[in-house]
Amino acid sequence: MTTTLLDRDAPAAYPMLDELPPGSTGPDVWRALGAGGGLARAYRDGDPRRGVDPAGLGALLAAVDLRCSLGTTLAVCVPLATCLPLLAGGTGPAARTAADALRGTAVVALAATDDGAGCDLSALTTQVVLDDDVVEVSGTKRWITNATWCDAVLVLARHRPGPHFTNFTWVLVPADAPGVRVEPADTDLFGGSGTGHLTFDRVRLGRDHVVGGVGRGMAGFAAHIAVERLAGALWAVALCRRVLADTWRHLQDRRYADGTLWHLEGIRQRYAAALLRARQHQALTDGLADAVASRRDAAAAALLKASAAHTVERVLDECAHLQGAYGFRTGGPQRLRAEAALFGIGGGTTEVVLSVVAGATADILAELGR
Repeated sequence: MTTTLLDRDAPAAYPMLDELPPGSTGPDVWRALGAGGGLARAYRDGDPRRGVDPAGLGALLAAVDLRCSLGTTLAVCVPLATCLPLLAGGTGPAARTAADALRGTAVVALAATDDGAGCDLSALTTQVVLDDDVVEVSGTKRWITNATWCDAVLVLARHRPGPHFTNFTWVLVPADAPGVRVEPADTDLFGGSGTGHLTFDRVRLGRDHVVGGVGRGMAGFAAHIAVERLAGALWAVALCRRVLADTWRHLQDRRYADGTLWHLEGIRQRYAAALLRARQHQALTDGLADAVASRRDAAAAALLKASAAHTVERVLDECAHLQGAYGFRTGGPQRLRAEAALFGIGGGTTEVVLSVVAGATADILAELGR
């Protein structure tokens, strides 16, 4: 039998999660994983500077997804895939925050999406003014995971006008710095994620809070958003597998005539089509994971992001329908499918990543010919 990424490290290998009470939030899970050494297992040799280990990252996300809400899993996924690797290569406050985060004693929020620009990061208006000793950050970031309880915020800001990729810089902002204000997002979805909006009103910090060097913001984002998209693809495998297993059990248990719903051929075929789609996505993820993790392959990451969005939508829609009225129970697939629409929006909309795929047509066609 072929070993897949998620088979190499079973979800049961994270006993520290079993000790958490129901309804645990992102920080609860983050602290438990960090204290038990679980976060380090997402990286090569346990070191975020060496990049993610796809097998370890996939197993960790599967373990969290199995035990926690979608919002709580989201709160773990984003800093794990993006914040820690970005910070770990830095010095000063960045290095110290990365070390604290890996131990589970600090939660870091990633603040890239602006108030008005949305996914068009080249149009963001959050600004950082630089001088020899001090940086000053002003602007608003919206729909930020972990915003309401983070210890620090990794902020993407522009230091000069214009869309050129060298005009953007990362700044690490302590959440309790004067001038930082947080507002919870107006939604009843994504419980456990701490999603909110952050405003920075002339927040002044030492120059050592610049992360990765002035003008390196967009380059760093491009490299690490690829890994976040891989993380989303791995999570999609785990999520679909969990919901498909739950639906299969339901169909086998639900009586119908002299048998069960599982004995109706039409239902079996609809279920099998969803199962096929999930398996195709898993195969694509296994095949492209190393290209993203090792080379930050943007086209491969875009393929995975688009596949995850389409797969989650198809599988959860079908499973919600097949579970009938039972699907509307608390925590059931009808609620989950609403939250899981995030797979087609967060980290770049499906339309945006499909444009990246289209731009790599020649290379992808060449891969198909091998």
